[in-house]
Amino acid sequence: MDDRTLRTLEWSKILDRLSERAHTRMGKELATALRPSTNYLDVLAAQQETSEARRVMNAGRSFPLGGLHDLRPLIKRAVIGGILEPNELLDVMDTISSARRLHKFLADVEEEIPHLLTLTTLIHAPGHLEAEIRSAITDAGEVADDASPLLGQVRRAQRTYQGRIKEKLDSYLRGPSAKYLMEPIITIRDDRYVIPVKIEYRSQIPGIVHDQSGSGSTLFIEPMPIVEMNNELKELALKERQEIARILQRLSGLFAQEAEGLLRTLDSVAQIDFAAAKGRLAMDLDCVAPEIEEEPLLAIKRGRHPLLGPGAIPSDVNLGVNFDTLVITGPNTGGKTVTLKMMGLFVIMAQSGLQVPAGYGTRMGIFDQVFTDIGDEQSIEQSLSTFSSHMTNIVRILGEIDGRALVMVDELGAGTDPNEGAALAMSILEHLHARGAKTVATTHYSELKSFAYTRARVENASVEFDVETLRPTYRLLIGVPGSSNAFEISKRIGLPSLIVDRARRFLTQDQERVEDMIAQIHATKSALEREKEDAHRIKAEAQKLKSEYERRFGGAEQRATEIVEKAKLQAQQLLTSARRESEAIIDELKAARKAEREAERMGAIQSARGRLKAARESILPNTPRRKGEAPTGLKPGDAVRILSLNQTGQVLSEPDASGSVMVQAGILRVTVPLTDLERVDAPEAPAKVVNKSSGRSMAVQKAKTMTTEVDLRGLMVEEALDKLDKYLDDAILGGIPQVRIIHGKGTGALRKAVQEYLKGHRQIASQRFGVPGEGGDGVTVAMIRD
Repeated sequence: MDDRTLRTLEWSKILDRLSERAHTRMGKELATALRPSTNYLDVLAAQQETSEARRVMNAGRSFPLGGLHDLRPLIKRAVIGGILEPNELLDVMDTISSARRLHKFLADVEEEIPHLLTLTTLIHAPGHLEAEIRSAITDAGEVADDASPLLGQVRRAQRTYQGRIKEKLDSYLRGPSAKYLMEPIITIRDDRYVIPVKIEYRSQIPGIVHDQSGSGSTLFIEPMPIVEMNNELKELALKERQEIARILQRLSGLFAQEAEGLLRTLDSVAQIDFAAAKGRLAMDLDCVAPEIEEEPLLAIKRGRHPLLGPGAIPSDVNLGVNFDTLVITGPNTGGKTVTLKMMGLFVIMAQSGLQVPAGYGTRMGIFDQVFTDIGDEQSIEQSLSTFSSHMTNIVRILGEIDGRALVMVDELGAGTDPNEGAALAMSILEHLHARGAKTVATTHYSELKSFAYTRARVENASVEFDVETLRPTYRLLIGVPGSSNAFEISKRIGLPSLIVDRARRFLTQDQERVEDMIAQIHATKSALEREKEDAHRIKAEAQKLKSEYERRFGGAEQRATEIVEKAKLQAQQLLTSARRESEAIIDELKAARKAEREAERMGAIQSARGRLKAARESILPNTPRRKGEAPTGLKPGDAVRILSLNQTGQVLSEPDASGSVMVQAGILRVTVPLTDLERVDAPEAPAKVVNKSSGRSMAVQKAKTMTTEVDLRGLMVEEALDKLDKYLDDAILGGIPQVRIIHGKGTGALRKAVQEYLKGHRQIASQRFGVPGEGGDGVTVAMIRD
């Protein structure tokens, strides 16, 4: 990328805009020195930096780059023993503080900047140095009184002497000597306090003359009584300067010790500032990150020249995909040169890590060289005509091409005889094509239109011209040769039809047919372009509607999911509460079973029954209790369901006078109103009606009938824990001391869930994996508390 190409493409203007968006001097230096890379990986990394910085700013966050100063000259001076001034030390302190703030910011957004984050490891913010400077230098840029004990002592003594001197001089201003003074003021000459005395009264106030007014009428005299005090003050000032110098020297030495780390910090800060500037430029120019490919190509979608502003007309351009040489024809001022410069700038920008003002899907390849021959560079000094100047440049380009090159030539072959110029142009294009260069050339020669049609991987293009308005549209039409539109333009601006028609006769029939064909192609292409724009507009509107729909209703599914999850959580909490209540009830039932006296046992059972009922009502507060027609003819042994408890049981007695019967439901014996009962089919093996000691006999029966192991394999975790919970309730009631839980090995999820559940169960004393004879770690053996 030689300087001539960069100058022709006005690369410096892009760099100026980039530099304006950098905050620090170091960042601006990187911006103005930016040059394109030809290394694929380097280009990818540079583009990633820009994308990361833009991503952060798109989220409404700004890089904290204020307060960062260029400390490099100070570091250089401090390293060789120089002493920094207080205001310079304040710059050091501000830079350290800002670097620490920037480091924290980058850590906060680390997920968005994986590439830039590597720079944070180089940021060194020595807090001790910052603290030392902050304690010694005031915000006004002066050395603080408490910077050292000696400095504080000296300054207190200075203030004491100053007070005494002013007090003494005040006696001159207000006493009998006041009439000898030009003005009743105290002033300073040569760092000594003096008073202005009229020259004719010089002898009335003995002292040392330090100065005389410009008119000669006033002498500035230091009265003898304060000479010694001024001397003391002078000596204190000298001590103050010496102590300040010592303090500044010590701080400068501490700064010099951190030189290496601070230089790395400045380099990192510069890189971050530079990346942020690239991101801001991309946002301001409405750019996209191009897809970078290793092969030399351009596939630009709706590209706009970056220096033309928002009014630039977008164009689609590609080169190196389906063809390697593009010949652009069309009228002057139609945008051919702008298109050339846009293509060249896009290559330079993309390979410099900058995003490009284009549409999504734009692809940019890597070019080793970019050459331009754009504009009139004739040299009067060298006696070169326009044609000679262009040819000199072409010769230079042909001599320097080496590798993957992009060559852009404006008005190829112009400035000489049309036939010879066209022949030279075709020959140059053939040579560049054979050398493997990607070439874009603009021309007025009609011969080059047919050249593009008869060569492989060579394509025509034209800039569109609106004959109705006599204005270019600045749109590039690839695949269509340009027409000069000379006859139509001449007629519309007033050239007599007779002359225009006569001119047409001078054209050969082939030439006229070609011009008509080109005109028809242009008309068709223009219509297609308009339809394409309409399609883009409709697509954009549809996308806008879709976005609005998603904005309004896209969160509905998520909200529904959140509601369901919340309901599940509440249900889980209720179940946990119920499980804890049930455990407490079971404890009471076990105590009742072991009790010796029936009254105590029944009291405990009644208490448990009340708590069970209360627990059930708290879990299912809205469960309707159906109150219907009372069943009739109930007799002991009939099977019924207690509606309020949703439990089945057997009638123990006939209805009493109040319409209630006694029902045995599991180990509970309750008196229930007939309206809270309904008949049910008797189970195949009806439970035996038990007597007063039924609680104990049922527990014995449960222990005899149930197994000491439960198999949870093949169940989901939630289903398995449900089954385990019910099993453990039965095992506890049955008085089984040890159970074997089969969960298998699998992924280990079920095993882990079972063990976590057992840890939280109040009735489980301990647990262990099965021994080899018991099933190994596919089985957990749990011990139940007595």
